Amino acid sequence: MDTDDPLVDLPPAELFAHCLTDEGLARLRSLLDSGRYEVRAPEEAALLVVAWLLRAGEAAAAAGLVEELRPHAHEVRFAPRPAQLPSPGPELVHRRTVGEAAALLARRGPDAAVEAQREALTVWRPYEDELLAHWRRADAHGPEWTADGVVLLERYRSLAAAHTRCTKHLDPKSNAAVLRGALEAALAGRALSPRAAGLLRHALGSMAAKREKERQPYRERPAHHAFAALVLRRLSAHPVDRGLPQEAVEALVGPVTAEESRDGGPPEGTAIPSSVREIATSVLDAPVEVLLERGAIPSAEVLAELASQVITAYEAQGYADASLRTLIAATYRSSRPRYTHYWIPEYHVVVSELPWVRAVDRWHRHGPAARARATLTRLAETSLAAFPGSGLPVLLLCTLSRIAGRAELPTELLLEPFANGFSGMASPGLLDAARHAAELLRGTVYERYHGIDYAAVRDMAETGDLEGLARLCADRAGRPLLVPQPAHWRARPALSRDPAVIEQARILTTFNLATLVREAGVDPGPGWAASARAAFTEATAPAATAKRTARAWRHLLFHLSLCDRAEQSLVLAWIDAEAARLPARAAARIALPLAQLRLVA
Repeated sequence: MDTDDPLVDLPPAELFAHCLTDEGLARLRSLLDSGRYEVRAPEEAALLVVAWLLRAGEAAAAAGLVEELRPHAHEVRFAPRPAQLPSPGPELVHRRTVGEAAALLARRGPDAAVEAQREALTVWRPYEDELLAHWRRADAHGPEWTADGVVLLERYRSLAAAHTRCTKHLDPKSNAAVLRGALEAALAGRALSPRAAGLLRHALGSMAAKREKERQPYRERPAHHAFAALVLRRLSAHPVDRGLPQEAVEALVGPVTAEESRDGGPPEGTAIPSSVREIATSVLDAPVEVLLERGAIPSAEVLAELASQVITAYEAQGYADASLRTLIAATYRSSRPRYTHYWIPEYHVVVSELPWVRAVDRWHRHGPAARARATLTRLAETSLAAFPGSGLPVLLLCTLSRIAGRAELPTELLLEPFANGFSGMASPGLLDAARHAAELLRGTVYERYHGIDYAAVRDMAETGDLEGLARLCADRAGRPLLVPQPAHWRARPALSRDPAVIEQARILTTFNLATLVREAGVDPGPGWAASARAAFTEATAPAATAKRTARAWRHLLFHLSLCDRAEQSLVLAWIDAEAARLPARAAARIALPLAQLRLVA
């Protein structure tokens, strides 16, 4: 914020009146053009909308909005605050704000184990080398040797007092302790016992042999917490509640400068380690597609945490004028509770109903329902294209479900739990999800691989046989477990308790994927064939667990089923070629599923 601006501290009523003068309106138009303003609360965008309407030739709409605001002008600030940096573009999102990244870096203190190892290598290893060299001198027990020995022992005591992390030197059986003990005895004029003399010879020989095997001396590298502190100082120059552009992020993670090194930082030219770079680069402001391409959003769960920003970006892009897009995006961003990872539709609705937001609503390309539907489709497609083997995480599904309500979709999305935990009654949403899956996937590889009779499933959905569908899930899992019920209740399969039964419900319903394809037109940009290949890669990744492999394989089958025959043939040929190059462990993990896929395809 520009603290030198004389209007910052004006009372709301005086500021309102000034902004409606020729000078004030010219100032607002200048802020619109430069984008150098800050909207801390939605109401601070109101007079900028007035200025935009006047510039668009909508004097009557601007006058009506002013009259609607005037009764509250004595107590509410309707003007923005000038800022040194332009307001972020509507398409930009960031994984963390500067303040969030700074908090993470501030917690990067010294690691006790790492610092103990560093002390052993930088303090005690050089001292042991000096001790070994002292015993191997040709003038052993001479006057100069004795004097240097006194210095060595005195330095040991000072080092032991100052460096307490590493305690190996305190072990009386260690080679260094044997050499020190023998030196103390020699300086005191005591003869070594035969045992002590033997230990001394063994220690000298052992240490000398070990040093000869070491080809390179240890090169000290500053600890990671020192780099974290340095990047934290660099971050302190930026506003805490926003991300940063590319050039600012590059400056954050650049090598240590000469000035920083003179101020007690790491040596000049040292590169920032990757663990610190990852936190620093997470403040990058960029379109979500760019962040995904660079790996700044590593999982579908992280994408779900950014849903609030992504939704704002998608909806604001529908306005024709660039300055209006930036202004509306800033208005919606100001309403998001800080440090909240959830998209809260209540706040979104409140902002969309504000008079100054409604005043420019007709400049959006779509109506509210169409806007929400487009946002739903794009967000789901973005997740499926970026993480085709992961599906849609629960947090993202909750967000999509809320958007679906605003988009007026005829079908609600299916959310976990699939059944009431007390009564065991299955969720009615299972029927709609199963119906969409049956109508989309009947006769496909997905149906044949999983051994599903989608004709029967569709009949259950059409007749509302919720209990039959729940029992089918339990039977397919081989766990026809029943929830204990009072005598006058009917026993129902445990869809809310048994993981195997829940997994079968996900398989039968595709856990919303079929619903989104049929009702929202979801079609990932790279295409279903590319998604199938990516899901196979995720299923066979070296770090993939059995659960992750099974989940990725289920999504591979879904993507493959939506390909035409020619695409399926190409994908299957590619899978065979890739499987032949897999390491033995990964190949064994997918051998049976791959054989079943070949059989049904």
